[in-house]
Amino acid sequence: MKRIASKQIRKEQTNMNIKGKSKIRITAVALLVVILASVGVLSGCGKKSEKVTIAIPNDATNEARALLLLEKNGYIKLKKGAGITATIKDVEDANGIEFKEVEAAQVSNTLKDVDFGVINSNYAIEAKLNPVKDSLIKEDSAADYANILAVKEGNQNSDKIKALKAALESKEVANFIKKKYDGSIVSVVKNPTDGYDSSVNYAALKGTTITVAASPTPHAEILQEAKKILAKKGINLEIKEFTDYVQPNKVVDSGEVDANYFQHVPYLDDFNKKQGTKVVSVAAIHNEPMGLYAGKSDSLDKLKKLK
Repeated sequence: MKRIASKQIRKEQTNMNIKGKSKIRITAVALLVVILASVGVLSGCGKKSEKVTIAIPNDATNEARALLLLEKNGYIKLKKGAGITATIKDVEDANGIEFKEVEAAQVSNTLKDVDFGVINSNYAIEAKLNPVKDSLIKEDSAADYANILAVKEGNQNSDKIKALKAALESKEVANFIKKKYDGSIVSVVKNPTDGYDSSVNYAALKGTTITVAASPTPHAEILQEAKKILAKKGINLEIKEFTDYVQPNKVVDSGEVDANYFQHVPYLDDFNKKQGTKVVSVAAIHNEPMGLYAGKSDSLDKLKKLK
């Protein structure tokens, strides 16, 4: 009886061991499934939450330019009809892109914190970026955004303004732009002249001063060339530099300054509408193609993955 009992006990122990091992195997397999599923879920969440951050100018017209540039290259989709006044509210499909709206002059300073930034050429140059070599993509043509010489409405045909306009439309200025900026800034003057207007009484202007409000780069630099042309006729050109987009129009509208040179027509039109100013364009001088520049991401690969 003892032997039978002993055998029975050993048999039960064996069965228990087998069942125990089976339970261990089942538990291990279940645990592995849970781990793999968790990895899959986390991986999927990572893909869905992955964002590309792009800094863009926050003023109406330059924000639209930035968005149109991104749409043209297939990175976002704007609502039908959104044009040169588009905002991020008009983005129909951002395609995983988050926008950081900042003042145009500050976009270059945010590059360390974002993946990319869309920057105007003048601000790119100030930030020591080369719009030709450093931009990842840029506007093919910025005809609608030619930078203009603007004056208070009613002063368009004064000799002062006609003399300044002629100087800016000269061959000397066109050649300076070509040599100095090497494609980053492009002259749009179709038929550059000798820098003088035959209808202007230069003798009567001798000894007078023309004042112009301008951005430091490239506008003030270009005006320095025009200054040389006017100086030959005894006319002094006083260049007042501004780093914002508001005061240059206000000082012209008030009559404090004769003209300004820093903006394009879409911006001026929007400014006049909102501020009630009466400033008009008298000449288109140059283009500043807007471009996309690398921030934390040094190539377009991150954007291309979104397509």
